[in-house]
Amino acid sequence: IGYPIMLKASSGGGGIGMQIVRNDEEMVKAFEGNQKRAIAFFGNGEMYLEKYIENPRHIEIQLLADNKGNTVYLWERECSIQRRHQKIVEEAPSSFVDYQLRKKMGETGVQAAKAIGYQNAGTIEFLVDENKNFYFLEMNTRLQVEHPVTEEITGIDLVEEQLRIAAGELLRFSQEQIPIKGHSIEVRIYAEDPKSFYPSPGTITSLSLPEGDGIRHEIGIHEKSMVTPYYDPMVAKLIVKGKGREDAINKLQLALSEYHVGGIKTNIPLLREIVEHAAFQSGDTTTNFLAKYFER
Repeated sequence: IGYPIMLKASSGGGGIGMQIVRNDEEMVKAFEGNQKRAIAFFGNGEMYLEKYIENPRHIEIQLLADNKGNTVYLWERECSIQRRHQKIVEEAPSSFVDYQLRKKMGETGVQAAKAIGYQNAGTIEFLVDENKNFYFLEMNTRLQVEHPVTEEITGIDLVEEQLRIAAGELLRFSQEQIPIKGHSIEVRIYAEDPKSFYPSPGTITSLSLPEGDGIRHEIGIHEKSMVTPYYDPMVAKLIVKGKGREDAINKLQLALSEYHVGGIKTNIPLLREIVEHAAFQSGDTTTNFLAKYFER
């Protein structure tokens, strides 16, 4: 397939064990180092290769499938703004995806799920290049961190639907009955230094959350909580919904300005910079966004 190539840990996740390689020499070094990391983190040193797409967007399709073969897609999520291949900002729908691409990606996801007899909520993830060609990345056979933005624009509770599917119920709606209403953006609040990205464990000494119409919280901390260094550093999610993308961005800017976590460092200052950046506001959100505009 030729270089550049993305080297990945077969059992990996959260960007661990991933590295871009551009020649044979880099491949040898990257393989040895990443295999050791994969064994340490996942107990499995198996690696695989895939073609590296330059300046792509990370766009995924949310699916629901019951045990009678009924499968629908709940539109797409744009998850391109990442650091160390881990998502920071997610939104639905994508400002880059047009009707034809949305339909084609959705139908492709449904076909893939049906081909394996899938049941439950699931997500088919794609990389999409500048010419709107899309490439299969992986399938997540579970509910994802960013599922709230899909719930916000469709009005469908994905957790409730999972429970109904598990109870043997059929889907209660067809593809034509799934709406897109408004625009939703989620940001992940991480306990980490916003410049170095190093983890910032400690005790939460104060906590103040923004409130208002169109603001939603999913949070795992409270005042006096202890944030340990032993787990993923995400401690909360902030989700906003607006009438359109511009309205959602305005709500997110205001909410982030009112969000306060004391006692530890968080990535909130970085999130504020991202949301205020002209490239983000114009929808120029490829996976190299941070490297291009926030090289630190």
